[in-house]
Amino acid sequence: MAKSAVSMNPTRDDFMALLDESYADRPVSEGQVVKGKVLAVENDLVIIDVGLKTEGRVPLKDFAMPGKDATIKAGDTVEVYLERIENALGEAVLSREKAKREEAWTRLEEQSTKGERVDGVIFSRVKGGFTVDLGGAVAFLPGSQVDVRPIRDVGPLMHVSQPFQILKMDRRRGNIVVSRRAIMEETRAEQRSELVQNLAEGQVVDGVVKNITDYGAFVDLGGIDGLLHVTDIAWKRVNHPSDVLTVGQTVKVQIVRINPETQRISLGMKQLDKDPWDIVIERYTVGTKVKGKVTNITDYGAFVELEDGIEGLVHVSEMSWTKKNVHPGKILSTSEEVEVQVLEIDAAKRRISLGLKQVQNNPWDSFASSHPKGSIVEGEVKNTTEFGLFIGLDGDVDGMVHLSDLDWKRSGEEAIKDYKKGDHVKAVVLDVDREKERISLGIKQLSGEGGAAAGGVVSSGSVKKGDKVTCEVLKVEDGGLEVRISGTDITAYAKRGDLARDRGEQRTERFAVGEKFDALVTMADAKGRKYNVSIKALEIADEREAVAQYGSSDSGASLGDIFQAAMKKKEEEK
Repeated sequence: MAKSAVSMNPTRDDFMALLDESYADRPVSEGQVVKGKVLAVENDLVIIDVGLKTEGRVPLKDFAMPGKDATIKAGDTVEVYLERIENALGEAVLSREKAKREEAWTRLEEQSTKGERVDGVIFSRVKGGFTVDLGGAVAFLPGSQVDVRPIRDVGPLMHVSQPFQILKMDRRRGNIVVSRRAIMEETRAEQRSELVQNLAEGQVVDGVVKNITDYGAFVDLGGIDGLLHVTDIAWKRVNHPSDVLTVGQTVKVQIVRINPETQRISLGMKQLDKDPWDIVIERYTVGTKVKGKVTNITDYGAFVELEDGIEGLVHVSEMSWTKKNVHPGKILSTSEEVEVQVLEIDAAKRRISLGLKQVQNNPWDSFASSHPKGSIVEGEVKNTTEFGLFIGLDGDVDGMVHLSDLDWKRSGEEAIKDYKKGDHVKAVVLDVDREKERISLGIKQLSGEGGAAAGGVVSSGSVKKGDKVTCEVLKVEDGGLEVRISGTDITAYAKRGDLARDRGEQRTERFAVGEKFDALVTMADAKGRKYNVSIKALEIADEREAVAQYGSSDSGASLGDIFQAAMKKKEEEK
C-alpha cells in the first residue's frame, strides 16, 4: 500500500480517507461471483484466496457433484460467491453453492431462450415428483413428466446424467420446472417417423401384442405401435380381443392404413385370410335351409353364425309365427344350434337375412286346413276388448269373435258382459285370412235363431250390394237401426236418412225391436263384415222399375198413378 499523506495525529477524516484508499485497491466487491485460488484442503474445508487480506473457507462437499466425491486440490482456480468481505473472525464469507446457482441460472436462461435441452441429474424424490440438479440449480420434475407412460420403478433413472426440457423458469422465486417426457416424445417421434418411412400399406410384418383393450390390441412393430381393431382380428365375430390374443404373443399382421399426418398405423389379421364372403353367393341361395349357431342376441333379433366369418340376422319378426312382441332372448339362447332359412342376401352390404319361423309349420295354414269355414272350435277366452273376444285355439293361434257375432237378439256391448278371461267357449269358424293371420269366429251362429243352424251358416259373401233383403230390427238408436239380414249371420245398419224417402217418415221411433222390413243393400264389405241397408233406396228402385214396366209420365199419367198401377199388377199376380 502507498504511504498516505496524512499527519502524525490523524483526524476522523484522515481515517476515512485511508479506509477508502484501502478498499479502492480491492478488485472485488460483495454480492458477486469471483475467482479464487485453492490454498489448501483441510478438515473437509477448502481454503480459498480471492485477493483479499484474508482467505475464505468453503465446505469440501460443496465442490462435489451429486453421487460423486469432490476432486478439488490446492492450486485449482474456482469460482465462489462473495457474500461479505470480512466477518467477525476477519475471514471472507464465501459460498460455492450460490456461485454455482448464479452461474447455472445464467446458463439455463440462455439455453431456455434458445429452446435447447439441458443436462441434469435426478437426485431425490419429493411430493408430486422429483428434484433435479441442473449443474448448480435445482429444478422440479413432476411425476407426469418422467416418461410417456407411468413408470413403476424410477431407480434406474436416479443419479444418471440425462437431458431435460425446461418448461418454466422464475428466477425471482427460484423456481424451475423441467420435463423428461418431452425429450422422450421428441425422440420417439423422430424414431417413429424413421420407422414409418420404412413401412407401406399392404406390407405383412411380425409384431408383438403390447396391450389389449375393449376395442382392439396395440402391436409393437419394433419401436412403433399399430392398432389392431377388434373387427380386423378375424372374419368371424370376436366379442373381446382377449378371447383371441394375449399380451406378449407374436402375431403376423398386415398394414391396412398409415395416416401420414398423425403417423397412426392400422393393422389387420383377417386380411391375411381369404374373405369368406367371396363364396357366399355360390354357397347360399334364398329359400335354402341351413344350420348355424347363435352368437349374439339383441333387442331386434339374433345373429346366427353359418360358418367362420359368415353371420346372418334373424329379425325378431321372423322368429315365431305366434309369439309377437317377445324379446329374442326368450326364444333363443347364445351358442344354441338352430335351423334357419335364407330370406335375403346382400353381398355388397355383407348382410344375410334369416328366418326361424319359416322352418316351422305355419299354424295359420295348418288351422285353415284342419278347420274349414263352418266348423266348430273350442278354446279359452284370452282377452276381452271393446270390439270383441279373443279365443285361444289349436296351434297356439287366436281367433276373434266380433261384438256383432256374439248374440242374435242382444247388442254386442250387452252380450260381451257374459264372458270373462279364462272362460271356455265354443264358436263357429267364419273366415280364415292366412296372409293377415286372422281368424274370424262367431258364437251366435251356434244357434239356429238367426235363420241358419250351426254347420249351415249362410256365408256373408253371398250378400252383395244391390240385393233386396228382409231385415229384422235388433236395436233402435237415434241415428238409425241395427238389423240382421234374415237367413244370414249378417248384422247391418240402416241410417236414419235411409228409413224412408219422405223426410217426415225418417223417424227411428216408427220401428220396434223384432219388426221386419224389406230394404236394399247399399254397402257390403264381407272382409270387414260391414253392411248398410236402405228402405229409401229400395223405394226408389221399385219406382224406377214401375216406370220402366208400366208407363211413362210423358203420356200424361202422374208418377203416383203409374206406381199404384204397378202395385195393383203385383197384387193380382200374387
